[in-house]
Amino acid sequence: MPVTGYGLAQRDGLAAQVLEYCKRHGVKIAAAESLTGGLLADAFVRIPGASEVFLGSAVTYDIRAKAKILGVDASLLAREGAVHPEVARQMAAATARLYDQPEYGGRVIGLSTTGVAGPGPDGDKPAGLVYIGCSLPAVLTGGERTESAVELHLHGDRGRVREQTVWHVLNNVRQLTVGLQE
Repeated sequence: MPVTGYGLAQRDGLAAQVLEYCKRHGVKIAAAESLTGGLLADAFVRIPGASEVFLGSAVTYDIRAKAKILGVDASLLAREGAVHPEVARQMAAATARLYDQPEYGGRVIGLSTTGVAGPGPDGDKPAGLVYIGCSLPAVLTGGERTESAVELHLHGDRGRVREQTVWHVLNNVRQLTVGLQE
């Protein structure tokens, strides 16, 4: 179900802009998803030609998978849980490393999602608290690879929170890439 104000056409438009930018600049995209469980990957693969840029998505829904598969700091996860800005940053950086190949030369954008979709809270973390991460390669930053996390407070049912998260990830990476060129 599309999110009000964040319809499928708008989402597809954002994904297409990001993919086209990355294609023009020789950059790839990979994702690590928790609460979105593959929806972010779907947003990219819906676009014809996505395979030229989008490498894949590691759905690490379980907290232990975040540590074992992605290498997120296990002590951070034990102390803070999975819903934390540093977890989102580490997930984004790890997915960029996980999907990088020698021929890509570190030119992989890593994206991540972690949060509480609901319907209720997860311990002391309220439903709708989400962190999205982005790891940009040095070729886009003009210096070193940078990681960032954005905190979101979303509203609605579980499906709406997940859909809004995807839209926010796409909009964030668009602003960090395409938006810099405007």
